[in-house]
Amino acid sequence: MMLICPLCASLGTAPFHRDVRRDYQRCGRCALVFVPPAQRLGPAAERAVYDQHENSPDDPGYRRFLSRLFDPLSARLAPGVRGLDFGAGPGPTLSVMFEEAGHPTAIYDPFYAPDASVLERRYAFITATEVVEHLFAPGEQLARLVDRLEPGGWLGLMTKRVTSPEAFAGWHYILDPTHVCFFSEATFAWFARRHDLRVQFPADDVVLLQRG
Repeated sequence: MMLICPLCASLGTAPFHRDVRRDYQRCGRCALVFVPPAQRLGPAAERAVYDQHENSPDDPGYRRFLSRLFDPLSARLAPGVRGLDFGAGPGPTLSVMFEEAGHPTAIYDPFYAPDASVLERRYAFITATEVVEHLFAPGEQLARLVDRLEPGGWLGLMTKRVTSPEAFAGWHYILDPTHVCFFSEATFAWFARRHDLRVQFPADDVVLLQRG
């Protein structure tokens, strides 16, 4: 069956991996690896997985984890600029860290903070930590975030990256049933070219994209 890439809408996708749980396709244009739509969880089952998360700004370990994105992004921001944490989850923490650093930060999450009015504003930076791998329509959703950036603004993403078919086959990241899209450096490079962004990779699971 022909499957359309959810990032670039190409029909040039091919089987990449298969296990007892799911199938995985890879796009020949943008290199996104994705799960077929028919194998995604429904909203109730997806929410049930997220409800098990116990993230909190009071957890030093979680703050250290988020610092992988916070540190390189905050170093690039002018004092006092405003941001948005997209997909903040049930325990918003990165937004708290930016607020503490003097950056007013709105939050949005389709399950836990669904005030879509924040998506109508413009921001100097937008973050999405451990979010893009959950998106059903990453092409549309990420393009909308880029559109919400001010000129020179930053989109900071945290997600683990595909490296090789061999590594993918034994990768713990694909065991989470809510993970349906898997990006590589090549995927982010394609996305940056498509949207006229500058791309940087400050860590193995962090990418910074700057709007021109």
